[in-house]
Amino acid sequence: MLGSHVPDLRALELLVVVARAGSLGAAAAELGISQQAASSRVRTMESLVGEPLVARSKRGSELTPTGELLVEWSGRVLEAAHELDAGITALRADRRGHLAIAASLTIAEHMLPGWLVGLRGHQTQRGLQPTEITMTATNSARVTELVAAGEVALGFVEGPDAPGGLHRRLVGTDELVVVVGPTHPWASRPRRRVTAATLAATPLVVREPGSGTRTVLERALEGFPQAAPVLELSSTASVRAAVAAGAGPAAVGAHAVRDDLATGRLVQITVVGLDLTRRLHAVWQGGAHPPEGPARELVSWAVKATR
Repeated sequence: MLGSHVPDLRALELLVVVARAGSLGAAAAELGISQQAASSRVRTMESLVGEPLVARSKRGSELTPTGELLVEWSGRVLEAAHELDAGITALRADRRGHLAIAASLTIAEHMLPGWLVGLRGHQTQRGLQPTEITMTATNSARVTELVAAGEVALGFVEGPDAPGGLHRRLVGTDELVVVVGPTHPWASRPRRRVTAATLAATPLVVREPGSGTRTVLERALEGFPQAAPVLELSSTASVRAAVAAGAGPAAVGAHAVRDDLATGRLVQITVVGLDLTRRLHAVWQGGAHPPEGPARELVSWAVKATR
Protein backbone atom coordinates (compact mmCIF):
# COMPACT_ATOMS: atom_id res chain seq x y z
CA MET A 1 0.00 0.00 0.00
CA LEU A 2 1.39 3.40 -1.03
CA GLY A 3 2.03 5.93 1.72
CA SER A 4 0.66 9.46 1.87
CA HIS A 5 3.83 11.19 0.62
CA VAL A 6 3.92 10.01 -3.01
CA PRO A 7 3.64 13.08 -5.25
CA ASP A 8 1.66 13.32 -8.44
CA LEU A 9 3.67 11.93 -11.38
CA ARG A 10 3.02 15.02 -13.52
CA ALA A 11 4.42 17.19 -10.73
CA LEU A 12 7.56 15.05 -10.65
CA GLU A 13 7.87 15.33 -14.44
CA LEU A 14 7.58 19.12 -14.15
CA LEU A 15 10.39 19.22 -11.59
CA VAL A 16 12.64 17.20 -13.90
CA VAL A 17 11.95 19.57 -16.81
CA VAL A 18 12.61 22.64 -14.63
CA ALA A 19 16.02 21.19 -13.77
CA ARG A 20 16.82 20.81 -17.46
CA ALA A 21 15.20 24.01 -18.82
CA GLY A 22 16.31 26.35 -16.01
CA SER A 23 12.96 28.15 -15.98
CA LEU A 24 9.51 27.38 -14.70
CA GLY A 25 8.01 29.17 -17.70
CA ALA A 26 10.10 27.19 -20.17
CA ALA A 27 9.19 23.94 -18.41
CA ALA A 28 5.49 24.84 -18.52
CA ALA A 29 5.71 25.59 -22.25
CA GLU A 30 7.46 22.28 -22.96
CA LEU A 31 4.77 20.35 -21.10
CA GLY A 32 1.95 22.35 -22.69
CA ILE A 33 0.55 23.82 -19.46
CA SER A 34 0.18 27.37 -18.18
CA GLN A 35 2.80 28.89 -15.88
CA GLN A 36 0.06 29.29 -13.27
CA ALA A 37 -0.63 25.54 -13.41
CA ALA A 38 3.09 24.81 -13.17
CA SER A 39 3.45 27.03 -10.10
CA SER A 40 0.46 25.31 -8.51
CA ARG A 41 2.04 21.88 -9.02
CA VAL A 42 5.29 23.03 -7.44
CA ARG A 43 3.47 24.52 -4.43
CA THR A 44 1.49 21.30 -3.93
CA MET A 45 4.65 19.21 -4.02
CA GLU A 46 6.50 21.57 -1.66
CA SER A 47 3.60 21.29 0.77
CA LEU A 48 3.82 17.51 0.53
CA VAL A 49 7.60 17.40 1.06
CA GLY A 50 7.65 20.16 3.66
CA GLU A 51 10.56 22.08 2.10
CA PRO A 52 11.14 24.46 -0.84
CA LEU A 53 12.01 22.65 -4.06
CA VAL A 54 12.46 25.51 -6.55
CA ALA A 55 14.31 28.79 -6.01
CA ARG A 56 13.20 31.59 -8.33
CA SER A 57 15.31 34.57 -9.42
CA LYS A 58 15.49 37.11 -12.24
CA ARG A 59 17.73 34.67 -14.14
CA GLY A 60 15.19 31.85 -14.01
CA SER A 61 14.53 28.94 -11.68
CA GLU A 62 16.86 26.41 -10.10
CA LEU A 63 16.27 23.49 -7.82
CA THR A 64 17.10 23.61 -4.14
CA PRO A 65 19.23 20.76 -2.77
CA THR A 66 16.02 19.05 -1.71
CA GLY A 67 14.59 19.53 -5.20
CA GLU A 68 17.71 18.02 -6.76
CA LEU A 69 17.45 15.02 -4.45
CA LEU A 70 13.81 14.54 -5.39
CA VAL A 71 14.66 14.67 -9.11
CA GLU A 72 17.35 12.04 -8.57
CA TRP A 73 14.86 9.76 -6.87
CA SER A 74 12.23 10.42 -9.55
CA GLY A 75 14.17 9.00 -12.49
CA ARG A 76 13.25 5.35 -12.07
CA VAL A 77 9.68 6.20 -11.04
CA LEU A 78 9.04 8.26 -14.17
CA GLU A 79 10.66 5.73 -16.47
CA ALA A 80 8.42 3.01 -15.03
CA ALA A 81 5.40 5.31 -15.42
CA HIS A 82 6.28 5.97 -19.08
CA GLU A 83 6.56 2.24 -19.73
CA LEU A 84 3.19 1.66 -18.06
CA ASP A 85 1.63 4.45 -20.13
CA ALA A 86 3.11 3.08 -23.35
CA GLY A 87 1.82 -0.40 -22.52
CA ILE A 88 -1.71 0.81 -21.81
CA THR A 89 -1.65 2.92 -24.99
CA ALA A 90 -0.64 -0.14 -26.97
CA LEU A 91 -3.49 -2.17 -25.44
CA ARG A 92 -6.05 0.54 -26.19
CA ALA A 93 -4.87 0.75 -29.80
CA ASP A 94 -5.26 -3.03 -30.34
CA ARG A 95 -1.56 -3.21 -30.90
CA ARG A 96 -1.48 -5.94 -33.53
CA GLY A 97 -4.77 -5.38 -35.30
CA HIS A 98 -4.94 -1.66 -36.01
CA LEU A 99 -2.65 1.38 -35.99
CA ALA A 100 -3.72 4.99 -36.53
CA ILE A 101 -0.96 7.29 -37.75
CA ALA A 102 -0.57 10.78 -39.21
CA ALA A 103 2.12 12.12 -41.49
CA SER A 104 3.14 15.38 -43.10
CA LEU A 105 2.13 15.59 -46.75
CA THR A 106 5.62 15.11 -48.19
CA ILE A 107 6.25 12.01 -46.07
CA ALA A 108 2.73 10.68 -46.68
CA GLU A 109 2.99 11.06 -50.46
CA HIS A 110 6.57 10.06 -51.17
CA MET A 111 7.99 7.95 -48.33
CA LEU A 112 5.30 6.37 -46.18
CA PRO A 113 3.81 4.12 -48.91
CA GLY A 114 7.14 2.33 -49.27
CA TRP A 115 7.54 2.04 -45.50
CA LEU A 116 4.05 0.50 -45.18
CA VAL A 117 4.68 -2.01 -47.97
CA GLY A 118 7.96 -2.97 -46.32
CA LEU A 119 6.31 -3.39 -42.91
CA ARG A 120 3.52 -5.51 -44.38
CA GLY A 121 6.04 -7.80 -46.09
CA HIS A 122 8.07 -8.08 -42.89
CA GLN A 123 4.99 -9.06 -40.88
CA THR A 124 3.91 -11.62 -43.49
CA GLN A 125 7.34 -13.23 -43.49
CA ARG A 126 7.08 -13.66 -39.72
CA GLY A 127 3.68 -15.34 -40.06
CA LEU A 128 1.80 -12.38 -38.56
CA GLN A 129 -1.46 -10.93 -39.73
CA PRO A 130 -0.58 -7.58 -41.40
CA THR A 131 -1.67 -4.60 -39.33
CA GLU A 132 -4.60 -2.56 -40.60
CA ILE A 133 -3.27 1.01 -40.76
CA THR A 134 -5.29 4.19 -41.13
CA MET A 135 -3.34 7.29 -42.08
CA THR A 136 -4.11 11.00 -41.96
CA ALA A 137 -2.08 13.21 -44.31
CA THR A 138 -1.81 16.82 -43.15
CA ASN A 139 0.83 19.43 -42.33
CA SER A 140 3.43 18.91 -39.61
CA ALA A 141 1.75 21.21 -37.09
CA ARG A 142 -1.53 19.30 -37.35
CA VAL A 143 0.28 15.94 -37.08
CA THR A 144 1.76 17.11 -33.77
CA GLU A 145 -1.69 18.13 -32.53
CA LEU A 146 -3.20 14.75 -33.42
CA VAL A 147 -0.44 12.85 -31.61
CA ALA A 148 -0.59 15.12 -28.55
CA ALA A 149 -4.38 14.70 -28.36
CA GLY A 150 -4.08 10.90 -28.51
CA GLU A 151 -6.08 10.71 -31.75
CA VAL A 152 -3.26 8.79 -33.44
CA ALA A 153 -0.56 6.62 -31.88
CA LEU A 154 2.28 7.75 -34.13
CA GLY A 155 3.17 10.71 -36.32
CA PHE A 156 5.81 11.61 -38.87
CA VAL A 157 6.81 15.27 -39.24
CA GLU A 158 9.38 17.33 -41.10
CA GLY A 159 11.08 20.59 -40.17
CA PRO A 160 14.03 22.16 -38.37
CA ASP A 161 12.66 21.51 -34.88
CA ALA A 162 11.26 18.43 -33.22
CA PRO A 163 7.93 19.08 -31.46
CA GLY A 164 8.12 19.88 -27.74
CA GLY A 165 6.25 17.69 -25.28
CA LEU A 166 6.47 14.55 -27.46
CA HIS A 167 9.07 11.85 -27.66
CA ARG A 168 10.76 11.59 -31.02
CA ARG A 169 13.24 9.71 -33.15
CA LEU A 170 15.10 10.99 -36.17
CA VAL A 171 14.21 8.67 -39.04
CA GLY A 172 16.14 10.48 -41.77
CA THR A 173 16.77 13.73 -43.61
CA ASP A 174 15.45 15.25 -46.79
CA GLU A 175 16.42 18.27 -48.83
CA LEU A 176 14.36 21.07 -50.30
CA VAL A 177 15.23 22.15 -53.81
CA VAL A 178 14.32 25.45 -55.44
CA VAL A 179 12.48 25.03 -58.75
CA VAL A 180 11.02 27.29 -61.45
CA GLY A 181 9.07 26.74 -64.64
CA PRO A 182 11.11 26.31 -67.85
CA THR A 183 10.14 29.79 -69.08
CA HIS A 184 11.14 31.58 -65.87
CA PRO A 185 14.10 34.00 -66.27
CA TRP A 186 16.15 32.05 -63.70
CA ALA A 187 16.01 28.98 -65.94
CA SER A 188 18.09 30.88 -68.55
CA ARG A 189 20.75 32.10 -66.13
CA PRO A 190 24.31 30.85 -66.52
CA ARG A 191 24.68 27.76 -64.29
CA ARG A 192 21.13 28.45 -63.03
CA ARG A 193 22.27 30.05 -59.78
CA VAL A 194 20.85 32.73 -57.48
CA THR A 195 21.90 34.04 -54.08
CA ALA A 196 19.99 33.48 -50.89
CA ALA A 197 19.23 37.22 -50.73
CA THR A 198 17.71 37.09 -54.21
CA LEU A 199 15.55 34.12 -53.30
CA ALA A 200 14.35 35.83 -50.11
CA ALA A 201 13.47 39.03 -52.00
CA THR A 202 11.44 37.14 -54.63
CA PRO A 203 7.71 36.46 -54.14
CA LEU A 204 7.51 32.66 -53.90
CA VAL A 205 4.87 29.99 -54.20
CA VAL A 206 4.70 28.52 -50.68
CA ARG A 207 2.81 26.01 -48.58
CA GLU A 208 0.41 27.06 -45.83
CA PRO A 209 1.61 28.10 -42.31
CA GLY A 210 2.31 24.99 -40.22
CA SER A 211 3.84 23.13 -43.13
CA GLY A 212 7.28 21.70 -42.38
CA THR A 213 8.42 22.68 -45.88
CA ARG A 214 7.53 26.31 -45.31
CA THR A 215 9.06 26.38 -41.84
CA VAL A 216 12.39 25.04 -43.12
CA LEU A 217 12.47 27.61 -45.93
CA GLU A 218 11.60 30.57 -43.71
CA ARG A 219 14.11 29.50 -41.07
CA ALA A 220 16.85 29.18 -43.71
CA LEU A 221 16.11 32.69 -45.02
CA GLU A 222 15.50 34.43 -41.69
CA GLY A 223 18.71 36.49 -42.03
CA PHE A 224 17.31 38.23 -45.12
CA PRO A 225 14.31 40.51 -45.77
CA GLN A 226 11.63 38.18 -47.14
CA ALA A 227 9.05 39.16 -49.76
CA ALA A 228 5.40 38.26 -49.26
CA PRO A 229 4.40 35.02 -51.05
CA VAL A 230 2.85 35.27 -54.47
CA LEU A 231 0.70 32.21 -53.73
CA GLU A 232 -0.01 30.15 -50.62
CA LEU A 233 -1.22 26.60 -51.34
CA SER A 234 -2.15 23.61 -49.22
CA SER A 235 -0.45 20.75 -51.08
CA THR A 236 2.83 19.97 -52.78
CA ALA A 237 0.99 18.96 -55.96
CA SER A 238 -0.66 22.38 -56.24
CA VAL A 239 2.67 24.12 -55.60
CA ARG A 240 4.32 22.13 -58.39
CA ALA A 241 1.48 22.92 -60.79
CA ALA A 242 1.62 26.64 -59.99
CA VAL A 243 5.39 26.77 -60.51
CA ALA A 244 5.11 24.90 -63.83
CA ALA A 245 2.47 27.40 -64.94
CA GLY A 246 4.86 30.28 -64.27
CA ALA A 247 3.53 31.62 -60.98
CA GLY A 248 7.02 31.90 -59.48
CA PRO A 249 9.79 29.90 -57.80
CA ALA A 250 9.18 27.48 -54.93
CA ALA A 251 11.16 25.29 -52.55
CA VAL A 252 9.83 21.72 -52.45
CA GLY A 253 11.08 18.33 -51.33
CA ALA A 254 13.54 16.69 -53.69
CA HIS A 255 11.44 13.49 -53.69
CA ALA A 256 8.37 15.41 -54.86
CA VAL A 257 9.93 16.90 -58.00
CA ARG A 258 12.19 14.09 -59.17
CA ASP A 259 9.92 13.22 -62.13
CA ASP A 260 9.21 16.89 -62.94
CA LEU A 261 12.94 17.59 -63.21
CA ALA A 262 13.53 14.51 -65.35
CA THR A 263 10.83 15.51 -67.86
CA GLY A 264 11.76 19.21 -67.92
CA ARG A 265 8.41 20.32 -66.49
CA LEU A 266 10.41 22.07 -63.76
CA VAL A 267 13.98 23.36 -63.61
CA GLN A 268 16.17 23.21 -60.49
CA ILE A 269 17.93 26.37 -59.34
CA THR A 270 21.04 26.30 -57.15
CA VAL A 271 20.91 28.75 -54.23
CA VAL A 272 24.44 29.71 -53.24
CA GLY A 273 25.26 29.33 -49.55
CA LEU A 274 21.84 28.13 -48.41
CA ASP A 275 21.25 24.91 -46.43
CA LEU A 276 17.77 23.53 -47.10
CA THR A 277 18.21 20.19 -45.34
CA ARG A 278 15.27 19.17 -43.17
CA ARG A 279 14.93 16.49 -40.53
CA LEU A 280 12.23 13.85 -40.55
CA HIS A 281 11.04 12.69 -37.12
CA ALA A 282 8.71 10.04 -35.81
CA VAL A 283 6.80 11.41 -32.78
CA TRP A 284 4.68 9.78 -30.10
CA GLN A 285 3.44 10.15 -26.54
CA GLY A 286 4.53 8.09 -23.55
CA GLY A 287 7.87 6.41 -22.94
CA ALA A 288 11.26 6.86 -24.48
CA HIS A 289 10.46 4.28 -27.18
CA PRO A 290 7.53 4.16 -29.62
CA PRO A 291 4.50 2.16 -28.44
CA GLU A 292 5.25 -1.54 -28.56
CA GLY A 293 3.92 -3.42 -31.58
CA PRO A 294 3.35 -2.14 -35.13
CA ALA A 295 4.16 1.49 -34.23
CA ARG A 296 7.63 0.54 -33.04
CA GLU A 297 8.10 -1.78 -36.02
CA LEU A 298 7.09 0.98 -38.47
CA VAL A 299 9.57 3.44 -36.97
CA SER A 300 12.36 0.86 -37.20
CA TRP A 301 11.44 0.15 -40.81
CA ALA A 302 11.41 3.88 -41.65
CA VAL A 303 14.89 4.33 -40.17
CA LYS A 304 16.23 1.43 -42.24
CA ALA A 305 14.56 2.65 -45.43
CA THR A 306 15.95 6.18 -45.20
CA ARG A 307 19.58 5.22 -44.52
